Amino acid sequence: MSKTATYFISDMHLGSRYITNGKDIEIKLCNWLDSIKSDAKALYMLGDVLDYWYEYKHVVPKGFIRFFGKLAELADNGVKIYWFIGNHDIWLNDYFRKEIGIEIIDGEKIVEIDGKRFLLSHGDGIGYQSFGFRIIRSIFRNRICQCLYSAIHPRWTIPFAYSWSNHSRKTGTKSDEYDTTTKNALLSYRRFANEYNDLHPDAKIDYFVFGHLHTLLDEELKNGARLIVLGDWIKLFSFAKYSYGNFTIDTIK
Repeated sequence: MSKTATYFISDMHLGSRYITNGKDIEIKLCNWLDSIKSDAKALYMLGDVLDYWYEYKHVVPKGFIRFFGKLAELADNGVKIYWFIGNHDIWLNDYFRKEIGIEIIDGEKIVEIDGKRFLLSHGDGIGYQSFGFRIIRSIFRNRICQCLYSAIHPRWTIPFAYSWSNHSRKTGTKSDEYDTTTKNALLSYRRFANEYNDLHPDAKIDYFVFGHLHTLLDEELKNGARLIVLGDWIKLFSFAKYSYGNFTIDTIK
């Protein structure tokens, strides 16, 4: 079978402490990866794939063997895999590139797929961000802070990181309804997309695809562009597919 499909997925948060059935979700995700291997030519994972990840020089966190194995299987069968750094899996270095061949991307990336232009990003660095989030993001991405963090033994840093993530999720207001933060972020995404195409009339983007917000959105913007937000694998179990000029969003039951 000819491989013609490109897939997009984000916000799986594997390993998170606030998900009680984490292993079931990992198995569900692996089954989905199995289901796309016959027609997938590329897989874009747009951030927060893992709820926490830190690569020491000679140590990586344990777990996720099923998932990593499936990614390796896809890569070995010719599927191009791209992993965008999110705000939870910030500290990706070269482990997955060396072991599996995954391309790690920090920030935005513009790609052309079957004649259409896509701007892809996790989305945490685009548009509206609360003051507290900007401070935390700048600390986590600071090289000096990362070096200091790496000097602490993993027996302390890993429990701390998962506890921080669990607290952050519990104090958030994510729900089936858009909260104020999500509404503001969506407004910022729309503004960013429209302004980008206004500033680049000869290189317009057809699809702006983001994660981060844990909600699903497929919205037509001016000039025919589309704004896509990919949902998550905590409640929605959603993904997107582009094939033969058709972009669709679906969920796993």
